[in-house]
This record gives sequence, structure tokens and C-alpha cells, in this order.
Amino acid sequence: MRRSILFSLCVTGLVSLSACGEQNGEKAARDFQGINVVDESNLNDVMLTAADPNEAVAYFQRATSEQPDRIEFKRGLAKSLIRAKRNTEGANAWAKVVDHPDSTPDDKVDLADAYIRTSNWDAAEKTLDSVPPTFETFKRYRLEAMVADSNREWKKADSFYETAVGLTTRPAGVMNNWGYSKLTRGDYADAERLFSDAVRLDGSLFTAKNNLILARGAQKKYSLPVMETTQPERAQLLYSLGLSAVKQGDVTIGKSLLRDAIETNPQHFEAAVRSLRALEEG
Repeated sequence: MRRSILFSLCVTGLVSLSACGEQNGEKAARDFQGINVVDESNLNDVMLTAADPNEAVAYFQRATSEQPDRIEFKRGLAKSLIRAKRNTEGANAWAKVVDHPDSTPDDKVDLADAYIRTSNWDAAEKTLDSVPPTFETFKRYRLEAMVADSNREWKKADSFYETAVGLTTRPAGVMNNWGYSKLTRGDYADAERLFSDAVRLDGSLFTAKNNLILARGAQKKYSLPVMETTQPERAQLLYSLGLSAVKQGDVTIGKSLLRDAIETNPQHFEAAVRSLRALEEG
């Protein structure tokens, strides 16, 4: 259908050009060129959102080979490679975008993100350092916080996380990251608070729910907090709490929690069964 419409437009354009004078012909050509630009822009958007990531990669690879100076195609290729979890290739593609004369600070932030995905923390930090300090976005500060975490610069990390939270209307994810940072430092009470806030703001964020259980277990709080969960989620959380209890040396409580997990799960919970059997035999 799409090709038929474009073909009809082409035929109409040709008829108009042959029937009109030079001035009218130029106007028709400009109008048709405008249709092409809009259509191309829409297709780029579709490829970056709805298309299969690897199909998008193939599309933008072809586009960049045909028009290598177009930065929007280079960006599309870099974004598609990251979506396809081809992170090393994505980092290389973002580096080419940053080298383009029309690149922006946003491109450097995306390059830093790609470096973090490949665990190239030094390159990520160097890239973020090259971003002007006046360029303040949620993503920039979230990445700055992650880099500070990797360097164990806790005060800087906390400052960056706090700034990032203030720059987004959906802070649950960054609160979960911040909580995990606190968890790795052994600051379990603050971690619990941040995970609780993340769950309150986004009840679908299971990672934050599980991290909340780990923070509570590290404090020997062996009960599930009040929060909305599905039955399989509840079983998984009881399993995590049981393992945490065992790690704390409270083996009897851990066994009880594992039994609860097995009974709660609507299906056979193999991991919990194996863990309980190992404890009972061992």
C-alpha cells in the first residue's frame, strides 16, 4: 500500500512537470521533495522504535553507506546497535557521531552510556568530562553517578543521584540504582528507604522489590513489607529473603522462608526446592 501511494505521487509529479512551465515545474519538484523528507523522517522514527533492532541496524547501515555525511543516519545506526545489545559496535558508532561536525552534547552523553555498557569506565568518565558543565540533563547526571560509584567516590555519587532524581518525572529507576549503590556500601537502612521509594513510585519494578528484600534481610528483617505483588513475585521474594537469612546465619528461619516460597509459587519452584534440600541434607 505504501509503495502504491508513493508510485502514484511519482506519476502525478511527472505529469505535472511535463504539463507546466519551468516555474511550476520547480515548485512541484520542491513539493515532492518535501514529501520525501517527511516520509524518510517518519521511517527513521519507526525504525528506532517499532522495528526489530537488527532490522533497524541493517536499514541505517544501508542509509549511512549511501549518504555517509548525514548525522541522523549515523545516530540511528548507533541507537539501533545499542537496542540490539551490540554494545561494542554501538560505542564505535557513537564515537563516529561525536566526531561529526554537527554533533551535540547529547551525543557525547550517549557515547558515555555506550562505554558504560561495555564496562569501559575510564572512557565513559573522560567523555562525560568533555561535556560542558552547563549541559544539565537527567541522563548525564545518572551516568555521572554511575561513574562515581565505579570509582567509589560516594559523596559525588550521592550528589549526582540526587540531582538526577530532581531532573525526571519518573525517578524510580534511578532511585533503585542509588539504593543499590547504598547496598554495596553496607548502608542498608538508606538502601531500604530508597528501594521503598522506588517501589512506591513504580510498582512494576520487580528489581527494586527484590533489592528491597535484600536490604531488609541484611538487617535481619525477615518479613515482607506491605507492597503489591503477584503470587510468583511473592514466591521469588520469599526465596530471596530465605537465602538472605541463611547468609546471616539464621538457617532455621531461612528454611521456613524457603518452604513458604515453595508453597506460594503456583508452579514448581525448582531453585527453592534445591536450596531447601541442600540445607536439610547438609
